[in-house]
Amino acid sequence: MQVKSRAALGQLSDMDIRLLRVFKSVVECGGMAAAELELNIGTSTISRHVKDLETRLGLNLCRRGRAGFALTAEGEQIYAETLRLLAGVDAFRGSVDEIHRRMGGQLNIAVFDKTASNPAAHIGAAIARFSELAPEVSLHLHVAPLNTIERGVLDGQFQIGVIPGHRSSDTLSYDELFTETMYLYCGTQHALFQDGHAAQEPSDWDGLRAHDFAGLGYHSPNMEISQQKRLQRKATGYDQESIATLILSGKYLGFLPDHYAQAFVASGQMRAVKPELFRYLCSFFCIVRRTPQPSRATRAFQECLLQAHAPDVLV
Repeated sequence: MQVKSRAALGQLSDMDIRLLRVFKSVVECGGMAAAELELNIGTSTISRHVKDLETRLGLNLCRRGRAGFALTAEGEQIYAETLRLLAGVDAFRGSVDEIHRRMGGQLNIAVFDKTASNPAAHIGAAIARFSELAPEVSLHLHVAPLNTIERGVLDGQFQIGVIPGHRSSDTLSYDELFTETMYLYCGTQHALFQDGHAAQEPSDWDGLRAHDFAGLGYHSPNMEISQQKRLQRKATGYDQESIATLILSGKYLGFLPDHYAQAFVASGQMRAVKPELFRYLCSFFCIVRRTPQPSRATRAFQECLLQAHAPDVLV
């Protein structure tokens, strides 16, 4: 039986790039209706664009229906290639700006979650400096898990990342910016919460193994400390919000940044467990891909971050 061949894409046009950007937004928003606000076009138009892209590629990219939006296996591959392609397009535009000695286009910055409440983090001040220096650059600020930021900087989806330090890659450059202190917390329903029962608190790290621990589910300082101290991880979260929610259940102990947990402590929903012992310091770094050479806008924002976090700068 002769297998019918699929249509080849051929030359990539501006319309193809536009369709791929629409497809990227649909995937990241979780569906066509959800992408309406981001794209500022109607669902029917979005649906037509995705259908046009499928026709252009000769592939079925997604399933639509009562079960909701979902990518096909081919759609997953096209999405990954779309990220690489669009990152390359943005890099090309940055290179053209570099030739013209100007700063324009789009700059994608990714930051680890819950940094805004850290008084030592001056990312907002860096953005203010940069916006005055490069008013024609469109800033896109993302909040993402640590591993997503690293991968995004490596593949060009993000130009700059701000992450807690946990390991190093030869393909990235690292500049230390600020620190935060992580304490171990329990919720009101946990056995260790009640005031006046300090004697119940474990006297050392070994004693913590009697209690269930909630930790981050990817390589991070949080995971390193839990493995180093052999804590019993019985629940997994993928951002600080999820760890806080697990702690508030009263069933788990977990580490949180002191500045983020402060509101929960003030409202009586959490307390730190033996903070003089169960703590660790976390350093945050600006990461940038070493090659190809970062654009002028990337280097300028990197410098703004360093200036804003210089020891002698008052913000």
